[in-house]
Amino acid sequence: MPSNAAFLTPVLALVVWTLVMWFWMYATRIPAMKKAGIDPQDAAHPGTWTDRIPSRVRGVADNYNHLHEQPTIFYALMFFAAMTAGGNATALNLAWAYVASRIVHSLVQATTNTVMLRFILFSIGSFILMTFAILQALRVLR
Repeated sequence: MPSNAAFLTPVLALVVWTLVMWFWMYATRIPAMKKAGIDPQDAAHPGTWTDRIPSRVRGVADNYNHLHEQPTIFYALMFFAAMTAGGNATALNLAWAYVASRIVHSLVQATTNTVMLRFILFSIGSFILMTFAILQALRVLR
């Protein structure tokens, strides 16, 4: 049984990765906005100006937003497992697999943005998350 600190390390890894994507987003977005002549005030309403910047720049920002969606389930499951003695080796392996799937998904979306590959990676991560949730539910309901 891993310690809580070891078990929660994948949470820290995904948080750090999200912050890496935040830096990447602004490192690409600000120059793209300047090049397109977009006034920062134009960004007051999301989506009204993004068609004026390159797709690769939008892909990084879209991915940053995605890292605030499904991963919230991951964070909740991790803390649930840690607090209820469900942080076993299987759960830890699933957690690292989920984090890896999200990082690879980010890299694809921020670079090639190949939709079918993104979909496959998202599906893999989703199935990992579902497996993790089912195992935790079965453990608690026994």
